[in-house]
Amino acid sequence: MVRNIFGFIGRKSFQLSDFFLDFFREVSGLYYLTREALYVTFIEPLRGKSNKWGPIWYQMDEVGIKSTTIVFLVAFLLGVILAFQTAYQLARFGALNFTGALVGVAMTRELGPLMTAIVMAGRVGASFTAEMGTMKVADEILALETMALNPVKFLIAPRLIAILIMLPVLTVMADMMGMLGGFLIGVTTLGIDPVPYIDNSIDSVKLMDVVTGLIKSGVFALIIVMVGSYMAFIIEGGAEKVGQNTRSAVVVSMVLIIIADLLFTTLFYFIT
Repeated sequence: MVRNIFGFIGRKSFQLSDFFLDFFREVSGLYYLTREALYVTFIEPLRGKSNKWGPIWYQMDEVGIKSTTIVFLVAFLLGVILAFQTAYQLARFGALNFTGALVGVAMTRELGPLMTAIVMAGRVGASFTAEMGTMKVADEILALETMALNPVKFLIAPRLIAILIMLPVLTVMADMMGMLGGFLIGVTTLGIDPVPYIDNSIDSVKLMDVVTGLIKSGVFALIIVMVGSYMAFIIEGGAEKVGQNTRSAVVVSMVLIIIADLLFTTLFYFIT
């Protein structure tokens, strides 16, 4: 019996050690790919190897322009929900006019960048993994290396620049759409006077609130593109692995986005 117990513990310890080895292997791989991507994107252009803007413009259209409809819809509905929920509580204290202030601060500091990043992780991150994963399975990435072309610079750099530009832009637009949704519901349904609503929103939303949201969106953009690219680059096997890694890329991106949001929210709470 004692032998069985120690044998069970030994198997569990072995499985646990394998888990941590795999975890640190994946973290290490993601770190080195991110470092390489940042180098070829921002350092090499300073040394005369400029980025080609044709692929970047194309990715900006794919990442940003084609995502505006879904981002606007989600942000508008989120503003409506926030207005209803905050008004329900504030009405108890006779502070219904401050609904706009809470909606504005919540959208700019937290929900605008977070929900935009989650939508983009599902739409764009999955697209990155599927596209580059298909190239990996078809040995197109190997062909790039054979032609002495750096796959990181050729495939990841345009996507990284595009999403670093477009995600903050979409975040600002999402902030405005969320506040617009809250305003329309506040004025038409909740019976709030539009002038106090707007005045309280302007007084409450500070420039730092917008800046913190934009800083978060930049970090979220890096997470989305690097996780999606890494999950594509490590695909081994047939086409079924593309689907598996695409699903994993979306889940991992969302988890890391929420963790990063927690860390930056905590940091900004103590420094602002």
